[in-house]
Amino acid sequence: MRNKIFIFGRGFIGKRLQGEFKCDISGKKIYSYSDAESQIKRFNPKVIINSIGYIGRNVDDCELDKNKAMMSNAFMPIALAEVALRHKIKLVHISSGCIFHFDYLKDKPINEEKIPDFLDLFYSRTKIYAERALEVLAKKYPVLIVRPRVPLDGRPHPRNLLTKLINYKKVIDLPNSVTYMPDFIKALKHLISIDARGIYNVVNKGGLNFRDLMETYKKYNPNFKYEVISFRKLGSTRTNLILSTDKLEASGFKVRSAREILEECVRSYVKY
Repeated sequence: MRNKIFIFGRGFIGKRLQGEFKCDISGKKIYSYSDAESQIKRFNPKVIINSIGYIGRNVDDCELDKNKAMMSNAFMPIALAEVALRHKIKLVHISSGCIFHFDYLKDKPINEEKIPDFLDLFYSRTKIYAERALEVLAKKYPVLIVRPRVPLDGRPHPRNLLTKLINYKKVIDLPNSVTYMPDFIKALKHLISIDARGIYNVVNKGGLNFRDLMETYKKYNPNFKYEVISFRKLGSTRTNLILSTDKLEASGFKVRSAREILEECVRSYVKY
């Protein structure tokens, strides 16, 4: 796929994808349509992956720099979509699953048909703006929108859920959808290979209770201590939810459960 794919965005996901796809990645900051088009003309890819995004140290930073969040999370995906349309190439947009309200008592896992409704965070709103626009384009053009949620990886990184929880030493007592990065990469390769279009939730099946992740980590670091806190202390400005994997599985991809990857993830992490 080296000469076929080009990646925009050099954050955690962008660099992780580049390492796996062995493809080119934009070496310059992209601020406009012309910036993006110059890269397309230079590398002439068949597929572009947009992993440009702004979250700051955490989603609260988007409240402090709304202009940067809007430019990165909403405006640039649309500009890249226009570049892709004009040059007749496929766009893969990395969206987010953190765009829904969820009631654990009555809601089923959220499928791709549900309209995003979590507007409490500016970060979430910017991701919704881009996704809704691209979803319309995907009805006619080769646009794929993938929704990872809470990236989990077997490699230490500040954006990795495991690294965050180890440093924070506090976990909530609710199951949540997570995206194990090795599985995300395999799923993305699969979806590109079948020319999938529209929205796909790309998470591991079921919910992961972060306490289970910490207990698995403790097997390798018995002296590690952590605290379980009530999700109610987080208030209403955080999303806690479970996404459906039915559509991804129907595409022919085998989805592993969130619990199934725990041992593999932590074992890799402590050895890295």
